[in-house]
Amino acid sequence: MAKRWIMHVDMDAFFASVEQLDNPELRGRPVMVGGGHRGVVSAASYEARKYGVHSAMPVTQAMRLCPEGVMVPGRMARYKELSSRVMQVIHGFSPLVEQASVDEAYLDLTGMERIHGTVEITAASLKSGVLDATGLTCSVGLAPVKFLAKIASALNKPDGITVIRPEEVQGFLAVLPVGKIPGVGPKAKAMLGQWGVHTAGDVLKRSRAFWERRMGERGLALYDRALGDDPSLVVPYGAPKSSSAETTLDQDLSDKRELSRWLMLQAERVGRDLRRHGLRGRTVTLKLKYSDFKSITRSRTLPGATDCTDTIYEVARELLEAERLERSIRLIGVGVSNFGELARQLSLLGEVEEDPAKRQLDSAIDAIQDKFGGQALSRGKVFELKGKN
Repeated sequence: MAKRWIMHVDMDAFFASVEQLDNPELRGRPVMVGGGHRGVVSAASYEARKYGVHSAMPVTQAMRLCPEGVMVPGRMARYKELSSRVMQVIHGFSPLVEQASVDEAYLDLTGMERIHGTVEITAASLKSGVLDATGLTCSVGLAPVKFLAKIASALNKPDGITVIRPEEVQGFLAVLPVGKIPGVGPKAKAMLGQWGVHTAGDVLKRSRAFWERRMGERGLALYDRALGDDPSLVVPYGAPKSSSAETTLDQDLSDKRELSRWLMLQAERVGRDLRRHGLRGRTVTLKLKYSDFKSITRSRTLPGATDCTDTIYEVARELLEAERLERSIRLIGVGVSNFGELARQLSLLGEVEEDPAKRQLDSAIDAIQDKFGGQALSRGKVFELKGKN
């Protein structure tokens, strides 16, 4: 029986690296991708990371740590374009590929050595293919199971290859910091530390029954990971579960008319995304984050599925109107979920009865934005709402 080999491919500082690729003046400089003084950093180049900057860090904090840094707005369309090229290369190495995000993927390489050579040769060939196709580097981890492959890909960044062979697994885990195990966050790490557990090897000093008593299913999963066991398979495709858009506002807002303007902009983005992918959803969700960072969500499930921008907006607006705002709002978002089948196959669930004129308007705006860009045209409601403030 062939040895099981799982590869994890992770692009190096993907968003920031794309910006440096497209703008030679940014190469070698600390680059941060983000926006607005109230926003967060979505990616940081390795030059910026030397200053302690990392993703999800508030922009203001990042600029304090790295005043020489260059903050650039994100360009998701460009990132998706290059991501598509990366995935095309990756699919050439295995029939089993699971795209985990826009910049990472798992491959099941079991039995593929007869085609591509050793896993080291395969990794080098894949990295070369990605570089040729995009001009960007990636890091690769190889191990008998998924979670170890992901850990391995981060060990020699950027542009690295790390292989954990089956006979090396126990030695590797014996000294692996327990916080590196997927699912062990800061709180769990602190709790485990109180029990003298600092490495995966320390977990095995107590019985499986002990961990089950203390942590239930999570304890069993922790024990299995410490043994190097991971039943997770590489799943080639997972249907999207939702489409959403959210905005961290430059200033806290409490005016519902102004907040409704943001809902319209977000409904446009979500509706266009659904139509592009041939999806319709039945559940519309409003997300609000207050100035004290408390978050709430409110949802409504429709009698049928929709991808209509105006319907998404109206439902989200009604959810907002029904909410008694406790404080001013710093983040607002809209999402659609509960897709069921692809729109072309919907029959049993039915669709929301919508004005044909609204569907024609969606199609016309989509066509213009596809040709001239997402900012080329907005609905009158955006400006109408703004004018009433």
